[in-house]
Amino acid sequence: MTGSRTVWGVHMGGHVGDRPIEGGYVAIGWPELGDLSARRTDRDALKVAVAENYPEEKAGAIPVHAGTMFKFMNEIRAGDYVVYPSKSDRMVNIGLFKGGYEYVEGDRDDYPNRQKVEWKAHLPRSDFSQSALHEIGSAVTLFRVKHHAAEYLSKAGVVVEVAPTAAFDPEDETDETADDDMATFSVSRQAEETTSDFVIRKILAELSGHDFEHLVAHVLECLGYTARVTQKSADGGVDVIAHMDALGFQPPIVKVQCKRTTAQTGRPDVDQLLGTLGDGEYGLFVTLGSYSRSAIELERNRVKLRLIDGDEFVEILLENYQKLSPRYRSLIPLKQIYVPDIAG
Repeated sequence: MTGSRTVWGVHMGGHVGDRPIEGGYVAIGWPELGDLSARRTDRDALKVAVAENYPEEKAGAIPVHAGTMFKFMNEIRAGDYVVYPSKSDRMVNIGLFKGGYEYVEGDRDDYPNRQKVEWKAHLPRSDFSQSALHEIGSAVTLFRVKHHAAEYLSKAGVVVEVAPTAAFDPEDETDETADDDMATFSVSRQAEETTSDFVIRKILAELSGHDFEHLVAHVLECLGYTARVTQKSADGGVDVIAHMDALGFQPPIVKVQCKRTTAQTGRPDVDQLLGTLGDGEYGLFVTLGSYSRSAIELERNRVKLRLIDGDEFVEILLENYQKLSPRYRSLIPLKQIYVPDIAG
């Protein structure tokens, strides 16, 4: 293919997991509207459909939602690229649109409006600049990646000419312009994501794998455990041992495996940890990345197993930040800020 390409960004809910990656698609929601294929090129008909099916929606939001659906069904072209930041595993997925909008009746995730995608790369957020992550961090469902398109494509090994930014169209504006609450939510979420990205970057840059084990042990101590890091040469897949009594004689004993990586951890690594457990012992796996679906399903079926991914580890660290030793507060310098809580 020749000519310049548009780079789109798409957000989907965290509950969709890795199904879009396995199925080769991105999607948007509004399942109550049904199949809009017959009205896909009529903006006014789309506005009527939104107003009829979402009577509680604010008037200003109706043309914005209709515009999002119009763009998704009509303006995405085969040969355009998509950047999809997955909430479930903190990966940035980059793909090529194959062309062909379709409506999938009864989609289990309530994302029935799909575009086919050939995935080119799945990369951790730490591979990208913070400003590039800011651009894809808003609450908008569908948007054009305007400022960092070349960075995203180059990371995926793609060299193409990026299309210039389209002229302003008020009906194509972002979701935030139609809803102050959504704008507030976007700011709050970006603050949280920026902090999480910063913490993970600092750990990756400043700590070795063994240093990370000591950090995990220290965080467990902040939670009230007594924890010790095992010797490097003979840990048998167990990096930290934690317990509630001072000497570690009384159960429960928690055996911890730590992975200083932003990649996805699969079931074999989790099985290795489970294989070390005896009576009265529990397994805890801590990673800066995410877990495969099979690993997560294993956790659901094993009451003595707990998996902590990067987002949750950062959350625990932040909740106990004031208890951290000066060494770690110096390593990860943070100050408290207040952001609006629209859910409160």
